[in-house]
Amino acid sequence: MNISLTQLEYILAIDTYRHFAKAADACLVTQPTLSMQLKKLEEELKINIFDRSKQPIIPTDAGKQIIEQARIILREAKKLEQIAKHHDDTFEGSLIIGIIPTLAPYLLPYFLGDFLKKYKQIKLVIQELTTDEIIFKLNKDEIDVGILATPLHENNLMEEPLFYEEIKVFAHYNHPLTKKKNLDHDDIMRDDIWMLSQGNCFRSQVINICANPIKMNDQLKYESGSIETLKKMVEMEGGFTLLPELAVLELSNKKINQVAEFKKPKPLREISMVYARSVSKKKFIDVLKKLIIGSVPEELLNKKRGAVVEWK
Repeated sequence: MNISLTQLEYILAIDTYRHFAKAADACLVTQPTLSMQLKKLEEELKINIFDRSKQPIIPTDAGKQIIEQARIILREAKKLEQIAKHHDDTFEGSLIIGIIPTLAPYLLPYFLGDFLKKYKQIKLVIQELTTDEIIFKLNKDEIDVGILATPLHENNLMEEPLFYEEIKVFAHYNHPLTKKKNLDHDDIMRDDIWMLSQGNCFRSQVINICANPIKMNDQLKYESGSIETLKKMVEMEGGFTLLPELAVLELSNKKINQVAEFKKPKPLREISMVYARSVSKKKFIDVLKKLIIGSVPEELLNKKRGAVVEWK
C-alpha cells in the first residue's frame, strides 16, 4: 500500500476546513493538487473518505476512522523530529498555547517576557479560548498545550498541575460581606452576585462552591465573559463577585479591603498544563512549565492550603 504523510495531511486539512479551496490554501497547494491526492488515497484504500454531496463536505463513517488514524500517524511521525531535537541543547520551533480568558491577563505577565528572552528561537502563538475550545483543539492537534482549570477527566489528555488559586469574594466597599473575616459558603447565597456567562469554567466553580442554587437578581440579569467587567460592575452598581487569586493580587491596596475570604478549607482553582498523551513538543512544554512555576507567587504552589473545587 502506497500512502504518503502528505496525503494524510491533506485529509486532515479537508476535515478541519470542510472546504477544498480553504484546505488547499492551508496546505499551500492548488485545489486540483489536493483533490487529486485525495482521489489517489481513496482509490488506494478503496473507500470514500468524504461525502462530496454534502455542503459543507463531511467525512463518511469509514472516513471518520481513517481521519482519526491519520491524526495518530502524523502525530507519531512528528515525534521523530522531536526525539532528535530532545537530544541536543537547542530550542527551535513553535509552540501554540491555548489559555482560558479568566487566566490569560493575570498569568501571562508573570512569565511571557522571561520566556521570550530566554528562548528566542521558539515562536509562541497564544490563543484565548474557552475550556471546550481548548479540549477540541488539543484533540484535533490544532494547539500544542492548554493552560486552564482542571481536573478535566479527559482520558486522552495529560494534566500537569502548575499552581492553585484561592477563590475569594470581591464586594462593593460598603457591602456586608466585607465586614466578615471568614465567610461560609452560604454567605454568598444572595441575589446581588455578578456572574460570568455560560461556558466559563470559573462560573461552574462558583456554582459548585455552594450547596444550594445561587439566587439571581430578578430585575437585572447581566452575565459577562470578563472578570474585569464584573469588577467594574461591583464598583459602579454594588453587589459582589468571586475572583481567582491572581485577579485579586492585581487590586490596589485600597481595594484589598473589599476582598473577603472563605473559611477553611478554602476553595481553590487548580491550574494545569494539558496536552495530548502523544504530544510531540514535550521538551518545549517542560521548559514552559518550569518557567511558570518559578514565576508565580510561592504561596500558589501549596495545594494543602485548601480544597480544589471541581467544575465538571
